[in-house]
Amino acid sequence: MPSNTPDPGGMGGRDAIEVGLGLGSNIGDGPGNIAAALRLLGESGEIEVTAVSAIYKTAPWGYLDQPPFANACALALTRLDPAQLLAALKKIEADMGRRKTVRWGPRLIDIDILFYGDVSLSTPELNLPHKELFNRAFVLVPLAEIAPHLRLSGRSVADAAAKLKDAGIETWASD
Repeated sequence: MPSNTPDPGGMGGRDAIEVGLGLGSNIGDGPGNIAAALRLLGESGEIEVTAVSAIYKTAPWGYLDQPPFANACALALTRLDPAQLLAALKKIEADMGRRKTVRWGPRLIDIDILFYGDVSLSTPELNLPHKELFNRAFVLVPLAEIAPHLRLSGRSVADAAAKLKDAGIETWASD
Protein backbone atom coordinates (compact mmCIF):
# COMPACT_ATOMS: atom_id res chain seq x y z
CA MET A 1 0.00 0.00 0.00
CA PRO A 2 1.50 3.38 -0.96
CA SER A 3 2.29 5.81 1.82
CA ASN A 4 0.97 9.35 1.88
CA THR A 5 3.90 10.37 4.07
CA PRO A 6 6.43 12.58 2.32
CA ASP A 7 9.73 10.85 1.61
CA PRO A 8 12.54 13.15 2.77
CA GLY A 9 15.32 13.03 0.23
CA GLY A 10 13.36 10.71 -2.06
CA MET A 11 15.26 7.65 -0.83
CA GLY A 12 12.55 4.96 -0.71
CA GLY A 13 10.35 3.35 1.93
CA ARG A 14 12.44 2.18 4.90
CA ASP A 15 13.82 4.49 7.57
CA ALA A 16 17.06 6.23 6.68
CA ILE A 17 20.19 5.07 8.50
CA GLU A 18 23.08 7.37 9.35
CA VAL A 19 26.35 6.21 7.86
CA GLY A 20 29.91 7.45 8.02
CA LEU A 21 32.05 7.55 4.90
CA GLY A 22 35.79 8.02 4.52
CA LEU A 23 37.08 9.51 1.27
CA GLY A 24 40.64 9.64 0.01
CA SER A 25 42.57 10.53 -3.14
CA ASN A 26 46.20 11.00 -4.14
CA ILE A 27 46.10 10.95 -7.94
CA GLY A 28 45.53 14.28 -9.65
CA ASP A 29 43.53 16.92 -7.76
CA GLY A 30 42.81 15.09 -4.48
CA PRO A 31 40.48 17.72 -2.99
CA GLY A 32 38.73 18.07 -6.37
CA ASN A 33 38.29 14.29 -6.62
CA ILE A 34 36.74 14.21 -3.14
CA ALA A 35 34.40 17.07 -4.08
CA ALA A 36 33.38 15.21 -7.26
CA ALA A 37 32.70 12.01 -5.29
CA LEU A 38 30.56 13.92 -2.78
CA ARG A 39 28.59 15.48 -5.65
CA LEU A 40 28.02 12.03 -7.19
CA LEU A 41 26.89 10.65 -3.82
CA GLY A 42 24.25 13.37 -3.61
CA GLU A 43 23.20 12.92 -7.23
CA SER A 44 22.67 9.18 -6.72
CA GLY A 45 19.28 9.79 -5.10
CA GLU A 46 20.13 7.01 -2.63
CA ILE A 47 22.57 8.84 -0.35
CA GLU A 48 21.96 12.21 1.29
CA VAL A 49 25.21 13.78 2.53
CA THR A 50 24.49 15.67 5.77
CA ALA A 51 27.97 16.76 6.93
CA VAL A 52 31.48 16.91 5.45
CA SER A 53 34.75 17.45 7.28
CA ALA A 54 37.60 19.65 6.17
CA ILE A 55 40.04 18.02 3.78
CA TYR A 56 43.23 16.78 5.40
CA LYS A 57 46.65 16.10 3.94
CA THR A 58 47.97 12.80 5.21
CA ALA A 59 51.00 10.64 4.70
CA PRO A 60 50.46 7.39 2.79
CA TRP A 61 49.50 4.39 4.89
CA GLY A 62 50.52 0.81 4.14
CA TYR A 63 52.30 1.32 0.82
CA LEU A 64 54.58 4.32 1.47
CA ASP A 65 56.16 5.03 -1.95
CA GLN A 66 53.42 7.38 -3.18
CA PRO A 67 52.27 11.00 -2.84
CA PRO A 68 50.35 12.24 0.23
CA PHE A 69 46.59 11.76 0.34
CA ALA A 70 43.73 14.19 0.56
CA ASN A 71 41.28 12.68 3.07
CA ALA A 72 37.86 13.70 4.38
CA CYS A 73 34.89 12.12 6.11
CA ALA A 74 31.18 12.58 5.52
CA LEU A 75 28.01 11.70 7.34
CA ALA A 76 25.07 10.66 5.23
CA LEU A 77 21.61 9.16 5.35
CA THR A 78 20.62 6.20 3.22
CA ARG A 79 17.93 3.57 2.94
CA LEU A 80 20.27 1.21 1.12
CA ASP A 81 21.31 -1.86 3.07
CA PRO A 82 25.07 -2.24 3.72
CA ALA A 83 25.72 -4.41 0.65
CA GLN A 84 23.74 -2.06 -1.61
CA LEU A 85 25.59 0.94 -0.18
CA LEU A 86 28.95 -0.72 -0.80
CA ALA A 87 27.92 -1.47 -4.40
CA ALA A 88 26.81 2.15 -4.90
CA LEU A 89 30.15 3.45 -3.59
CA LYS A 90 32.15 1.04 -5.77
CA LYS A 91 30.12 2.19 -8.80
CA ILE A 92 30.97 5.84 -8.05
CA GLU A 93 34.66 4.91 -7.72
CA ALA A 94 34.56 3.07 -11.06
CA ASP A 95 32.59 5.86 -12.77
CA MET A 96 35.24 8.34 -11.63
CA GLY A 97 37.97 6.18 -13.15
CA ARG A 98 39.40 4.26 -10.20
CA ARG A 99 41.55 1.34 -11.32
CA LYS A 100 42.94 -1.53 -9.27
CA THR A 101 46.55 -1.01 -8.17
CA VAL A 102 48.67 -2.41 -5.37
CA ARG A 103 47.00 -2.77 -1.99
CA TRP A 104 46.92 0.61 -0.19
CA GLY A 105 48.48 2.12 -3.32
CA PRO A 106 47.74 5.33 -5.20
CA ARG A 107 44.11 5.92 -6.04
CA LEU A 108 42.00 8.47 -7.83
CA ILE A 109 39.23 8.01 -5.26
CA ASP A 110 38.52 5.66 -2.40
CA ILE A 111 35.22 5.68 -0.52
CA ASP A 112 34.93 3.48 2.56
CA ILE A 113 31.93 2.81 4.78
CA LEU A 114 33.15 3.62 8.29
CA PHE A 115 29.92 2.78 10.09
CA TYR A 116 26.33 1.96 9.25
CA GLY A 117 24.11 3.02 12.14
CA ASP A 118 24.91 0.72 15.03
CA VAL A 119 25.24 -2.36 12.82
CA SER A 120 28.08 -4.78 13.49
CA LEU A 121 28.89 -6.89 10.45
CA SER A 122 31.77 -9.07 9.35
CA THR A 123 31.72 -10.56 5.86
CA PRO A 124 34.49 -11.14 3.31
CA GLU A 125 33.32 -7.96 1.52
CA LEU A 126 32.53 -5.64 4.41
CA ASN A 127 33.32 -5.10 8.08
CA LEU A 128 31.22 -2.65 10.10
CA PRO A 129 32.32 -0.59 11.82
CA HIS A 130 35.40 -0.43 9.58
CA LYS A 131 37.97 -2.74 11.17
CA GLU A 132 40.89 -0.26 10.89
CA LEU A 133 38.95 2.89 11.85
CA PHE A 134 40.51 3.25 15.32
CA ASN A 135 44.04 2.81 13.93
CA ARG A 136 43.91 5.57 11.32
CA ALA A 137 44.32 9.24 12.18
CA PHE A 138 43.29 10.16 8.62
CA VAL A 139 39.85 8.74 9.43
CA LEU A 140 39.49 9.54 13.13
CA VAL A 141 40.44 13.23 12.98
CA PRO A 142 37.99 14.23 10.21
CA LEU A 143 35.26 11.95 11.60
CA ALA A 144 35.62 13.46 15.09
CA GLU A 145 35.38 16.92 13.49
CA ILE A 146 31.86 16.24 12.16
CA ALA A 147 30.68 13.72 14.80
CA PRO A 148 32.43 14.62 18.07
CA HIS A 149 29.98 12.66 20.24
CA LEU A 150 30.04 9.52 18.11
CA ARG A 151 30.73 6.22 19.86
CA LEU A 152 31.37 3.07 17.87
CA SER A 153 31.72 -0.35 19.45
CA GLY A 154 31.67 1.39 22.84
CA ARG A 155 34.62 3.65 21.97
CA SER A 156 34.65 7.44 21.64
CA VAL A 157 35.79 8.59 18.20
CA ALA A 158 36.81 12.00 19.60
CA ASP A 159 38.94 10.47 22.39
CA ALA A 160 40.65 8.16 19.90
CA ALA A 161 41.24 11.05 17.47
CA ALA A 162 42.78 13.19 20.23
CA LYS A 163 45.36 10.46 20.86
CA LEU A 164 46.33 10.38 17.16
CA LYS A 165 46.00 14.05 16.16
CA ASP A 166 49.78 14.48 15.86
CA ALA A 167 50.18 11.41 13.64
CA GLY A 168 51.04 13.17 10.36
CA ILE A 169 47.69 14.76 9.54
CA GLU A 170 47.16 18.45 8.75
CA THR A 171 44.43 20.53 7.15
CA TRP A 172 44.89 20.70 3.37
CA ALA A 173 46.19 24.12 2.41
CA SER A 174 44.56 25.72 -0.64
CA ASP A 175 46.96 26.50 -3.47
